[in-house]
Amino acid sequence: MSVTASMIINNLEAHSHPEAARFAQRYFKTGPGEYAEGDLFRGIRVPVLRKMVPALDGTPLPEVIRLLESAFHEDRLLALLLLMRHFEKGNEAVRQHIHDLYLAHTRFINNWDLVDISSQYIVGVYLCSRDRTLLYQLAASKSLWERRIAITATFHFIRNGEFRDTLALAELLLDDPQELLHKATGWMLREVGKRDQPTLDSFLKRNYRQMPRVMLRYAIERFPEERRLRYLKGQV
Repeated sequence: MSVTASMIINNLEAHSHPEAARFAQRYFKTGPGEYAEGDLFRGIRVPVLRKMVPALDGTPLPEVIRLLESAFHEDRLLALLLLMRHFEKGNEAVRQHIHDLYLAHTRFINNWDLVDISSQYIVGVYLCSRDRTLLYQLAASKSLWERRIAITATFHFIRNGEFRDTLALAELLLDDPQELLHKATGWMLREVGKRDQPTLDSFLKRNYRQMPRVMLRYAIERFPEERRLRYLKGQV
């Protein structure tokens, strides 16, 4: 019998942990006016969700999308793990379909962990050998999460020694009002620096005075203390 979203949700309900759910709702800022206002949690840890994936390997894509549309955060996270699994095993036609589905459902990929766990493995991998104009369109989106998808998707490029799009998007996001974007962008810049310190140094010398403080702190986190303090004091 084919696995359905309802069957998966029943299993997830059985794994719920109310105390952990209450902690997650505080941690992920679900209160009034916060970035994840109203999000619901079951209290299931990510390693538990990952262990469920192999047994759900044959879940049809329409059922995965129904799971992605759930009101519960862990349901959506599991759906993304399943989409990644389908994408990894699929041919080019399947990969294009999943990439398109992912972008058509970004309103459900609506927290930083959901973005970070999936964007590089779907959008990043798909665009690696294709035109990347889409990333710049996402970076200009009104959606915080689509903008975060744009910058974190480039982690796949970074892992392959390609930094151009990360740096170009980082410059576009220098004036972004959202701290969650500052953190993600600084994180990607730090990853560039791990692989090519001169490239990061060049970017920072051009931009560090106008970078949001959080972005700068994330980017220079691995620097020696003395050098890090010079950047923070504007003395480079």
